[in-house]
Amino acid sequence: MSSTRARSVLNAAIAAIAASCAVPAAAQEALAPTPRVVIYPGDVIRDDMLADVAEAARDGSGPFVEQRTLIVGKVARLTLLPGHAIPFYGVSNRKLVANGTEVKLIYSEGGLVIMTTGAALQDGSIGDIVRVRNSDSGVTVSGAVQPDGSVRVSGG
Repeated sequence: MSSTRARSVLNAAIAAIAASCAVPAAAQEALAPTPRVVIYPGDVIRDDMLADVAEAARDGSGPFVEQRTLIVGKVARLTLLPGHAIPFYGVSNRKLVANGTEVKLIYSEGGLVIMTTGAALQDGSIGDIVRVRNSDSGVTVSGAVQPDGSVRVSGG
């Protein structure tokens, strides 16, 4: 057998073996993010703390997080263990407003903007409606937590 013929037979055999080992994309198991290290309650979840694993242990009941973009930047509510799937109830949004802390209150309507301070009466994440006691008047108002940690109140 010539070396050219032997090479083509070898290449055909390699291609046949590779084709028989290929798994259709639909049959491949999706990768799920799991902790690479122990993540404790209160820890902010960073991308480098996660690994994508095909067969993560699914303790408890679901649903479980299937995309790391859904949890990076959130806070762990439970101890999350390496190799274990992360349940949605195990993470929450970061609290930007903490009960008892001073927050900036902002009221704006048209061109009028009023800013003052108040004491938060509950914890809150971005978009949460929280109650705040106005430091100047003592009146309790409600407003939405903003990305900068301030609370925007609206006219009533």
